[in-house]
Formats: sequence, C-alpha cells, structure tokens
Amino acid sequence: MAEKKAPAPRRSGMSVDPKLVRELADMLGDTGLTEIEVAEGDKRIRVSRAGSPAAAPAPVMAAPAPIPAPAPAAAADAPAAPAADIANAIKSPMVGTVYLAPEPGADNFVAVGDAVKKGDTLLIVEAMKVMNPITAPADGTVQQLLIDSGEPVEFDQPLIVVS
Repeated sequence: MAEKKAPAPRRSGMSVDPKLVRELADMLGDTGLTEIEVAEGDKRIRVSRAGSPAAAPAPVMAAPAPIPAPAPAAAADAPAAPAADIANAIKSPMVGTVYLAPEPGADNFVAVGDAVKKGDTLLIVEAMKVMNPITAPADGTVQQLLIDSGEPVEFDQPLIVVS
C-alpha cells in the first residue's frame, strides 16, 4: 500500500517576511511606539503591541461642531454696544475656580466702579484646594468683571479689568 501524503497547508496569496516583522517589532521597542505599519503596493504589514491599560492613552472623543445660532436682528436705530476693552485685563495665573467673595454669603471683594489700591485682593482662584488671591497690580478703578463666582477658569483667561 502506498503511503498517503498529508495535503500541503493552504497559503494565502501574501507571503510574510518574518525578518521584516522582527525588524518592525524591534523598531516598536526602540522608539516606544505601540503600532507601526508598512505598505508596498497592495501588501500591508502592521505590527502592534498591547501596552498595559494604565499606559494606554485615553481614547480621544471629538465633540460635534456646535451649530451657530442665528444672529438676532438688530434694530436699525439702536447704537452698537461698546466692545469690552479687555486688552489690559488681569488674567488668571492658573487653571481653577474663581470666587468673587472670601466665603459663601459674604460680600464680593470688589464691584464695578470700586476704587482699588495696588495689592488689594480682587478675587480668589482655587486650584487643588488652595485659595490663591488675585491682587490689583496698580491703583485704579474696577471697570469690568469678566467672570462669575464659581466659574471654572483657564490659564491666562481674562478675569477683571482695572484701569
């Protein structure tokens, strides 16, 4: 009786170069990348490595673009409102939450029209449970408050105009 040969393993139309895959894997380790892909013609090879969940970057979600609201029709005889002069505004030195009063229920440090002296506390920015007083850099009058109490603020965001 003749011995029966096992059928040859089925191969896909693409041959993979194990040396290339090893080189790509080494590149991942050397560069700290988590994925690399090369393409030649219709052939593509992608090598990726799974990192620990703590090391994996958080997925980035893109928010849909806001739909602009239609501009209200302005009366033809109404004068245009003066633009806020915030070029000289005092800006937040940190990210945090702004408070206009020293504690809930207390009067605000300042109000529009108040005269202030250099060093007077204008408001507080809380960052990481630390209350950071924001003081007047020079004598002047409070022209405009650009934020509300309890509002989150960003670094370099205009807060108050004193001139």
